[in-house]
Amino acid sequence: QLQLVESGGGLVQPGGSLRLSCGTSGSTLDGYGIAWFRQAPGKEREPVACISSSGASTNYADSVKGRFTISRDNAKNTVHLQMNSLRPEDTAVYYCYTNSGPRDYWGRGTQVTVSS
Repeated sequence: QLQLVESGGGLVQPGGSLRLSCGTSGSTLDGYGIAWFRQAPGKEREPVACISSSGASTNYADSVKGRFTISRDNAKNTVHLQMNSLRPEDTAVYYCYTNSGPRDYWGRGTQVTVSS
């Protein structure tokens, strides 16, 4: 069973940067497209960015275009989300996600807090 593990969250000031990582425990991300979602308090979970299994195709939510970059290092079995120019409204728990057929896989999330 695929287990996704997020890391890299934390507290950062507005305008700062963080890099989130998504890896696996005892498996591989090869062949999986990967997406990042986020959920702020009192709000629904929303998609942030996604990347194809090859890394050739990426997509972003309008709210993060030009500030966030998703990438993957298949040799290291990791997908990254580089977040620059962070804003207070980016505060949320960030989740790594993929699916295989009807099966969804979610990580447990990593907290990102943007505050002065």
